Amino acid sequence: MADTKGLTAGEVKIPAQGGEMPAYRAMPETGDVIPILKAPVLGLYGGADESITNIQINRMKGGLAAIRSKSEIVVYPTAPHGFHADYRPSYREADARDGWTRLLDWFARHGVA
Repeated sequence: MADTKGLTAGEVKIPAQGGEMPAYRAMPETGDVIPILKAPVLGLYGGADESITNIQINRMKGGLAAIRSKSEIVVYPTAPHGFHADYRPSYREADARDGWTRLLDWFARHGVA
């Protein structure tokens, strides 16, 4: 388990070309962000997450499909919320590794990394 000293949970923003990229809690609780998106989105979600529901994920997928976005939404069917946090009981190593690989590939394809 990783050391959590100094860790602050919440939204994390990663500097990217032309701005910032939300990397945690990227699914909005209210409102529709699809009309204001300026770049494709990579969403990595847990299918067993009770905070970001499958209904919300499917709404996002449908909206992205409607605008023919090049976004990619991946749902790990049995993963709970925080499946990528190796300091929490919700950590799912296989899903986290797959998500990390997808993230690095996403950055490479979109000129971020």
